[in-house]
Amino acid sequence: MLNATIEPMVRRETSRASARWVRFALAGRERFGTLIGETIAIHSGDMFAGARPTGERVPLAEVTLLAPSTPSKIIALWNNFHALAGKLAMPVPAEPLYLMKAPSSAAPPGFTVVRPPSYGGKVVYEGELGIVIGRNCSRVSPQAAGAFIFGYTCINDITALDLIAADPTFPQWVRAKSFDGFGPFGPVVATGLDPRELTVRTLLNGQERQNYPIADMIFQPHELVSRLSHDMTLLPGDLICCGTSLGVGVMKEPVNTVEVTIEGIGTLANAFVQGA
Repeated sequence: MLNATIEPMVRRETSRASARWVRFALAGRERFGTLIGETIAIHSGDMFAGARPTGERVPLAEVTLLAPSTPSKIIALWNNFHALAGKLAMPVPAEPLYLMKAPSSAAPPGFTVVRPPSYGGKVVYEGELGIVIGRNCSRVSPQAAGAFIFGYTCINDITALDLIAADPTFPQWVRAKSFDGFGPFGPVVATGLDPRELTVRTLLNGQERQNYPIADMIFQPHELVSRLSHDMTLLPGDLICCGTSLGVGVMKEPVNTVEVTIEGIGTLANAFVQGA
């Protein structure tokens, strides 16, 4: 749970109007807007600063969804859930432990991820909550951090597991998580949510493998944003992968479907195939 000094900011953040923002391609153009049922209300301007409705609407079925932001950086947390730390007998960290995924690993909803030809080992899914930054954010307090969070999204933080410890002299976390397509996220960025009330549910080939509460996070979203902003400036569209919990597993079938669902955000579905 967030401490009492942070909770007032959470209430102010979640009092904002709820919306589900999408980016999409239509007739060769990249557009953005809000998803209302099965229809997108198209907006102009900047999603993160002064977006304006154009009055146009388009059926969701007629567009191709894109990743809902274009992050300058993707930050991925390690050991950020009490349940997983307990199972692995790892101590609770004193500060967030994180790595970076290449922005080129980002992929849209529905994208088919293909096993990299240079890697033949285990590939695992990791269903996670993602934080999308909405304003330039540097050295903010936990109490102020909510004003810099645009919204939340679903992430499948795919990992080439055997690469991490392949060289005993250098753990290869960034390489293991940065292959093209290894960062699907979406389908929307949802605003007006209280992250403490959310649950991440992951299905692999139709079977539930993960079902865990965000309330079990060691460093909750507002504190994460604050602490990370003291290390680096966070920019609009940047993506923070909050880490995962119990149930991570290997994708073994020739074709694997992974669905990450968070109520209020939706379902991110992607395929992982073992070869082209």
